[in-house]
Amino acid sequence: MPGVHHIELSLRDIDQLFNTMDPSPFHEKDLDHDAEEFILSWAQEFHRHEPVDLIVHLEKMPAGHDAKSVIEQAVHHYFAYRARMNHLEFKRLMKQGRMSLFVGLSFLGLCLLTIKLLVANRPGAIPNFFSESLTIAGWVAMWRPMEIYLYEWWPLRRHGQILDKLSRMPVEVRQKV
Repeated sequence: MPGVHHIELSLRDIDQLFNTMDPSPFHEKDLDHDAEEFILSWAQEFHRHEPVDLIVHLEKMPAGHDAKSVIEQAVHHYFAYRARMNHLEFKRLMKQGRMSLFVGLSFLGLCLLTIKLLVANRPGAIPNFFSESLTIAGWVAMWRPMEIYLYEWWPLRRHGQILDKLSRMPVEVRQKV
């Protein structure tokens, strides 16, 4: 298909695609870590909104199985599961951000109130030292929520979008000649 980026995976047989330690049926099995990393790294090479498809080249087609449907179901199931786990991690991060913001704002407010009540309008180096120290401490308490809301959420969201795209990508299986 024009405009679609192809991720091509060459395997001896279908078992190479799956984690051999996982006893689940094919459509529920975990993908082999190397295969997963290969697919994911190629998908990350392209813009998250550009379409991709997976072409699996097999030396030996499985007997008694429709290789295309087995591989397609397994790949879609696995990346859909990973997308759900990513979404849960994103929700946990946002919850942590809210709690950190609450704690940070409370501490900052407490520091500013302490400055206002105990240190303000008192001349001298020592009150000025405490005033500056409490101001800095209050703003340092805001570091974690600012880090979450400014920087940490968007790489996680982007990764989730890629996983979601992989959970729906077309899969083609070809026999190597």
